[in-house]
Parts: sequence; structure tokens; C-alpha cells
Amino acid sequence: MQTTTFDYRRADAQATAVEPLAPDEFPYDEFAWYEQACRERCRAFWAAESGVLVCRRVRAGACFSAGCADAERSLALQLGALRAGMEYAGDVPGFLEPWYGIGTVASAFGAQYQWKAGQAPAVSPPFRSVGEALEYPARPVAQTAIGRHTLGMIDYFVEATGGRLPMSLTDTQSPLNVATLLVAVSEFLLECVDAPDRVRKLLGRIAELQVDFVREQQARIGDALVWPGHGFSSSREFCGLGQSDDNLLTMSGPMYDEVAAPSFWACGAPFRGVAFHSCGNWSGRLPVIRRLPGLRVVDAAFGPATDPRPNPPEPFAAALTGTGIVLNARIVGPPETVLEYVRKLWRPGMQLIVVTYCETPAEQAEVYEGIHEVCG
Repeated sequence: MQTTTFDYRRADAQATAVEPLAPDEFPYDEFAWYEQACRERCRAFWAAESGVLVCRRVRAGACFSAGCADAERSLALQLGALRAGMEYAGDVPGFLEPWYGIGTVASAFGAQYQWKAGQAPAVSPPFRSVGEALEYPARPVAQTAIGRHTLGMIDYFVEATGGRLPMSLTDTQSPLNVATLLVAVSEFLLECVDAPDRVRKLLGRIAELQVDFVREQQARIGDALVWPGHGFSSSREFCGLGQSDDNLLTMSGPMYDEVAAPSFWACGAPFRGVAFHSCGNWSGRLPVIRRLPGLRVVDAAFGPATDPRPNPPEPFAAALTGTGIVLNARIVGPPETVLEYVRKLWRPGMQLIVVTYCETPAEQAEVYEGIHEVCG
């Protein structure tokens, strides 16, 4: 297996350089034919008990960092990414995402964004305890400054494109992730042990705010909406709400089951299921995540160039085969690296989406054919 290491010098290991494209320059008719062909494959995959899809994610890196707040620039870069994606062999089309960035739901509790030059926005926990957070009169996300900004970007994207292109929700964080933006992680985890009922109450309140904001976005995006959204391979044919839940690794399995899992599911219940993402190596928590009700998709990074702590493939193959749970496997690297990991991941009875980042269309064509051959 290739020994490539994670490149810390790159701001985004999964980004692709793209040329921005104005809304009136985008080839809408060509993309419509392309997306329709992909949708048919996605629909068949979603209904099957076993199968594979390939997604070549063309990700405009600036939209995940300092460029996320500039509506016109973000849309132009993402339109360029959509157009570039059509040149690569794949089964799942790209999509637009009006807003990237954590902290959206935390703003309902008064958390303020910090905008440092050249960086993505961040928030610092405003409360010393879970009790303080519960006492705060939280308001709907749509009434906060960042909520209004996010909805404004959605409206702009829809209007500028005529609602013709697939589009996802904002970067959706789990209630557990949101809570650690409200209360310092060390204090929050102590209260998970000392006052689990109080923590569950806070997470439940966050879940209610999350669901309301998802519904508001859903109403504005309309039929263009794709699921699970954000970092997942997404389609109008899929379902389930994708959530980033990176703080899973700070808890034991029983604590996660007791404290965090109910609110994670509560966020996805109105949207026909949940999809789980965590960065890093979370393979040891697979038994915990498999127990989540309504679990439709899990996302994980494989290969040393994808994540500083990538996942081993074997536990995912063993845990997910025959379950109907889709594995969204992100693999950065040349064809030989991608295919080596696919051989270790694939078993008949799996539902596997391989997300690639091959540098050229020729490399992508090679890996596309190879993946379908391995999984055929």
C-alpha cells in the first residue's frame, strides 16, 4: 500500500483548484442531462441491498475557509467546481452549498463569530457550565445574524441559478458538537458524568433548534435539495440528515449511548434518517454508531493522504456488510492507492460510495473502471 503521508502544508487536502464561473456562464442544460443520468444510478443504488457508486468530489477549498461568507465569490467558485466535476467519471453529481462553517446553531445561544483574516469563522464557548447554557433564552437560528446571513446566501444561490442545480443544507453539526461550542469541552464532559440529565436537556434543546432551521432551509431550497448534504456524497435520490459528530471520540460508548445518541437521532427523525461523520480514526466506535436508530450513511476517511489519522478499512467492511448502511469512503491519492483501499473495504453485501480526488480526468477514468471491476 502506498506510504504517502498527510500533507500539512496544504490548507485543504481534499480541495481542487477551479476557475470561478458566473451564474449566466454555467451550462445548465448540459448539467441537467448529466445529473439525470447520475440520479438514475443513485436511485438504483439506494434501493439495492449491495452495490457501489463512485463520486469524484470537486471541492473549492476557499469556500471551506475565508471565502465562505462572500455569496458571489462562493457561488462562482462552486459553479466552477460543478462544471469541472462533469469532466471526471463518476456516478454522483456535485452540489452547491450556500454556507460552510460551524457555529450556526450555537449562535442561537448568543455565541459570537470570530473572523480572523484568511481563516474560517470560529466561535468560543460563552458559558462556564451546562446550567448557564440552559438558563440562556435561546432564540430561533433564523433570527440570529449568522442565521439570516445563511438564509440570505440560500436565497441568492436559488435566485442566481433559477433553482436548477442541486443544493444542500448548511454545514450541519450534531447537538454534541454544538454543545462543545457553548461550554468548554473539559467542563462539558465532567457534567456528562455528574449531571447527564441536564446535559441531555441541553442537547434536546439544541436538536429542536436544529430541526427548525433545517426546515427553514428546506422550504427555501425546495426540490433542488440533496441529502445527506455537506461532506457526504449527496443526491436528490438519497435521504437522511448528515451531521458532523467529531466529539464522539471524547466519550465512552455507554456514555454516548446515554447522553448524545438520542439528540443525534432527534435531529434526523423528521428527515427519514441520519448520516454520521467524524474526522479521524473512529473505527473503534463503529459498534456504538451502528446502534443509532435510522442510520443510513456513515462517512470515514481512508488513506494517509486523506486525514492525519485515517481509518483502517477492515473494521468497516466487517461491521457494515449486510446492514444496509452506506459507507461514504473518502480516499485521497492516485488510482493504485484508491484501488488498494477499495479491495480491503469491499465485500458482497456492502453499499459503498467511493469518494475520489484524482488529479486528472484520465486518472479518474482509470480508477472509476477499476472500482466497478473490483466491486462487480
